[in-house]
Amino acid sequence: MTQVTIWHNPRCSKSRQTLALLRDRGLQINERRYLDDPPDEALLRATRALLDIPAIAMMRTGEPEFRAAGLTPDSPEDALIAAMAATPKLIERPIVFANGKAALGRPPEAVLAIL
Repeated sequence: MTQVTIWHNPRCSKSRQTLALLRDRGLQINERRYLDDPPDEALLRATRALLDIPAIAMMRTGEPEFRAAGLTPDSPEDALIAAMAATPKLIERPIVFANGKAALGRPPEAVLAIL
């Protein structure tokens, strides 16, 4: 059986929808509540590489903490990664990992491609 990990925020509707989609498929799911158990910079870099997107595409740029940190869409990758590690609320959610790949669950069905 495929082992699936989801970086989950139960307060987020897309995260809840993605988790339900995975459960409906009978998958074994490791739920990581990334706000309580935040990833470090190394894991964020590895995740960015798996997603094959720039760091800015992994971020919730509309959060007040994004502007408060002095970040912009043009900020260097290192600064964006450091900000997500320091303030995990800035990480876009959910992110699902399976089969050595990762996908951002926006929309939730996007994660099906890696299963």
